[in-house]
Amino acid sequence: MDTRRKIIDVQFYKSDSGNVPVRKWLKALPPQDRKIIGDDIRTVEFGWPLGIPLVRKIDTDLWEVRSKLSNNRISRVLFTIYSDMMILLHAFIKKTAKTPGNNLGIAKQRMSKFERRK
Repeated sequence: MDTRRKIIDVQFYKSDSGNVPVRKWLKALPPQDRKIIGDDIRTVEFGWPLGIPLVRKIDTDLWEVRSKLSNNRISRVLFTIYSDMMILLHAFIKKTAKTPGNNLGIAKQRMSKFERRK
């Protein structure tokens, strides 16, 4: 068990209809990939703020956790910071060099909805 103090807590974005898309995405992954991503998110919880290679700012109030998975795959978990919480907005397996605009758009839309609720 980690005895260090968390700097930020993790919260999954939850849609108005009650869906938790990042949690659903994670559960569909193989266990070894879930562990890698979970360990990377935990590193952010205990080490925030962090930068490259694990975390990269991709837009105003929007960052990505960059995980290297098995079989030379990479994943991205897009998040925002609110107060002392890391809000996981969107996640995907990256297949191109640049983050596809539709993934960025989904994260921004969810961030906007989250901000309106607070």
